[in-house]
Amino acid sequence: MLQDGENEVPRELVELGRKITQVPEPYRKELQTAYQSVIDSVRRRRRILNLVQESLAQLRLDIKYLMFDLDVTRQERDELKKQLEDL
Repeated sequence: MLQDGENEVPRELVELGRKITQVPEPYRKELQTAYQSVIDSVRRRRRILNLVQESLAQLRLDIKYLMFDLDVTRQERDELKKQLEDL
């Protein structure tokens, strides 16, 4: 099966696919349909997991920017307070 990151299929499923090709024809077709359904499900879950991981990475970055912005805003506030007190 495919082994290219997002579409990577676990080794066990690849082996199962090879074994299904050795099953007699009447049973093979039914097993191949079920096998393809499992493969599609694994790929879909892998894509979803990748999207979730990318979203979490973006969220972490956004939080870092927000924390930086908050710190700068607090510093500016404190400086303005000090300037007002000095008047």
